[in-house]
Amino acid sequence: MGLFKRNPFGHILFVKKWLIRILGVMTHRRFRGFNELQIEGSEVIKNLPDTNVLFISNHQTYFADVVAMFHVFNASLSGRTDSIKNVGYLWNPKLNIYYVAAKETMKAGLLPKILAYVGSISIERTWRAEGKDVNRQVKMSDISNIGKALDDGWVITFPQGTTTPFKPIRKGTAFIIKNYKPIVVPIVIDGFRRSFDKKGLRIKKKNILQSMEIKEPLVIDYENETTDDIVKRIEYAIEQHPSFLKVIPREEVEAQEALNKLREW
Repeated sequence: MGLFKRNPFGHILFVKKWLIRILGVMTHRRFRGFNELQIEGSEVIKNLPDTNVLFISNHQTYFADVVAMFHVFNASLSGRTDSIKNVGYLWNPKLNIYYVAAKETMKAGLLPKILAYVGSISIERTWRAEGKDVNRQVKMSDISNIGKALDDGWVITFPQGTTTPFKPIRKGTAFIIKNYKPIVVPIVIDGFRRSFDKKGLRIKKKNILQSMEIKEPLVIDYENETTDDIVKRIEYAIEQHPSFLKVIPREEVEAQEALNKLREW
């Protein structure tokens, strides 16, 4: 790898590698120390191709969810199964992992800007901006950037676009799936909103059991399934369909929604 070799977004891979190493070492104890991350299904990661893979997941914090996935993905590629024991797996990390994030979030301070360099595909949300509801057109450049990232590697996305549970799936994810035909891998996480603050930067509570389940890739008929069909499949795959509310007390969901609104206000 040339010292100044860049990825399709202009990021220098040598710099990105060292950022992943440093941030990985700094955050490792958040998932194996202060709290424990229980992993299931990481053997799926080993069998994926190097490019055109889309991970879809529910969302609980701005950054901790993604950081945990970087740990799990790289640990799995280094031969570990359902474990992130021994942070040495970060010495040679996979450099073509990207994640979709709101542009305003990634510009809010120095640390988010550093995290953006690690692999953010920053997009403008069409439904929310600066804590207010908006209604604006999708920027095709945002869609094409996600396609560019899929051509280069793996992309993590959170189809609900919010950390509030059981919110609707955004149809943009289904459009991307139909248009770019990636392998779609569902992930279900839990325990992160109890462990961290909303941004996922500050540890809120220790000794919390966090969990991450990586499921088998979805079998999708890209030509014949509609975007509505795919949206419904995503809801079930990441366990955010209303039928899962019977598993999680409605009071807990409503309390989380109220807390999120209060923070935005």
